[in-house]
Amino acid sequence: MPITTPKTPHALQGVRILSLSLNLPGPAALQRLRHMGAKCLKFEPPAVPSAPAHSLNPSQQQSPTSGDPMQAYSPLAYTAMHQGIRVQTVDLKTPAGQKTLHRALAKTDVLLTSFRPSALKKLGLTWKDLHPQHPALSMVAIVGAPCKRAEEPGHDLTYMAENDLITGLDLPATLYADMGGALMTTEAVLQAVLLQRQTGQGQMFEVALSQAAAHLALPRQWGVTLPGTPLGGGHAGYRIYPCQDGRVALAALEPHFAKRLCAVVGLTWTPTLMMQAATAHAMAKFVAPLTCESINQLAQQHDLPLHTLPNK
Repeated sequence: MPITTPKTPHALQGVRILSLSLNLPGPAALQRLRHMGAKCLKFEPPAVPSAPAHSLNPSQQQSPTSGDPMQAYSPLAYTAMHQGIRVQTVDLKTPAGQKTLHRALAKTDVLLTSFRPSALKKLGLTWKDLHPQHPALSMVAIVGAPCKRAEEPGHDLTYMAENDLITGLDLPATLYADMGGALMTTEAVLQAVLLQRQTGQGQMFEVALSQAAAHLALPRQWGVTLPGTPLGGGHAGYRIYPCQDGRVALAALEPHFAKRLCAVVGLTWTPTLMMQAATAHAMAKFVAPLTCESINQLAQQHDLPLHTLPNK
């Protein structure tokens, strides 16, 4: 009989989410919430026709149809994050827009925002404003930095930098603080829903992208990934080495993996061997003439944790 994978229950089935959040963290969180079964609605401001196009593919640049800047930055990302999301254009700065908003909030379980506190105040969307009007409504406010710093301008890059996650002049490979903030936002929504069901009252949570970056930086703060440590390049089996047609990311950290790796390379494993510079030199010398394909074959034969990165 064929093996069937059990269907994952939708933990948020029946939960109604309204998002006013733009750019990346809020929409990324909203998409995850949809996958958990939530009914998701997003209000976007009217598009600004004169907004400059910043599409990653200049040939695809066009006049924005969305008030979310992400559509201009990356149409692909915007489309992916809004699959299955009902999007409606609402101008919250007008009486008609405010009426539409509060009509929706009366049927909403959790509101997502990503405005600075001063903007929330202007729109009448502070927790102090909303809770008396919609006592069962929960709110998750995404900000750049927490508490008094919430008015400071910042972005993923600045929050990564302040948490010592930027090395050299290269930009990070992805938007870690934003995506970490998206995960923390989904966590906050889950907490809000659980507490609302226990108390019957809405809950307020603040998610700061700087704190998401700080959470990602904890291993570095603990010294786990500092240069020379086992996870910071000191362990010869936990490094990136160049090979004939690319690179290989070795992750033979545990002794049983390290022993197998040493046997393949022709070394006799000892408890201290992997932290010696001569061992890393031997690993590099062994890997250098090999192709990514041959390294993958060795990994399969000897059950080694690694990933090859062929040159493009």
